[in-house]
Amino acid sequence: MAFFMRRPFAIPTALRQVPKTVNNTTRFIHNSPLKPSQPKPSAGPSSVFAKSRQTFQNAFRRTYMQPTYNASQSGNLSQRLLYGAAIVGGTVLVTNLIFNRETREDGGMPAYERSFLNETFMHTGLGIGIIGIAARALHMNGWSFRLMSASPWAVMGLGLVASIGTMYGTLYTSPDNYLVKYGLWTGFNLTQAALLSPLMFMHPALLARAGLYTVGMMGSIAFVGATAKQEKYLYLGGPLLAGVTIVALSGFAPLVLPATATRTLMWSEKIWLYGGLAVFGGFTLYDVQKILHHARLAQRGLVRRDVVNESISLELDFLNIFIRMVQILSMQRNNRK
Repeated sequence: MAFFMRRPFAIPTALRQVPKTVNNTTRFIHNSPLKPSQPKPSAGPSSVFAKSRQTFQNAFRRTYMQPTYNASQSGNLSQRLLYGAAIVGGTVLVTNLIFNRETREDGGMPAYERSFLNETFMHTGLGIGIIGIAARALHMNGWSFRLMSASPWAVMGLGLVASIGTMYGTLYTSPDNYLVKYGLWTGFNLTQAALLSPLMFMHPALLARAGLYTVGMMGSIAFVGATAKQEKYLYLGGPLLAGVTIVALSGFAPLVLPATATRTLMWSEKIWLYGGLAVFGGFTLYDVQKILHHARLAQRGLVRRDVVNESISLELDFLNIFIRMVQILSMQRNNRK
């Protein structure tokens, strides 16, 4: 679901770009004599897989973007890890200084809230791990190619139904029904993995860097939300909803704008990428404070304690930020060529 909400027509675009072989052996009377055709080497599974990878990479970006990541320019690994760690540390420091000037006034986070938040983060990490491992396994088994070769509208419809169905099934299942609750939650994660498995066509180093930056960004924002004053950022719900609407509309801009409107398309791409980062970063801050608010309500017995439901919102924030990080890093690498 998260993949189709971000780029709902990426798979149809990929399918339109898949090369089709035509074997025309019809001979008309005005043609020259038919020459015996030389036997051509059959395309093995590896060549088909390589074509599918390039097709997905072309569909993942818009037409005015440059080719995707070049593995030959990966550079020194240790240097890049230090560079990424410096970015993460700087992000934590700057975010804390700007957004966390007023900290909690209750002498620190109570034990119940800390336990509730830690369990939510544990389930979020477990869900992201399930998505990553399952997506990799499905990709290695050829699922990505079969997904791109299937009917795009059928994939979109079934993907949305499965994702929304498992998500709302998880949200509305009582935490006392342990087996059904975790079964639906696992199904939700596997559905996300199936829809996001084409990302494995990207270079692993690029995916690793995007994951590191996403963890750093969400970690710093979550730290601010956990240590800020109670309910300080809960007012962001309305503005964030308006912001995500604008980001979604910018993603549909290529469907209504002509291909000649290059400048407008580039601006819509920037809104979708960088505006999306800002919006889902704000959602991370909002969701962390909402989790702490629900923890206080659960402690007073007003709501049920349900960390699985709380983890789903953080998982969706992570996936939306991660997708944009992948595309931004790919664009930056191409601009350095």
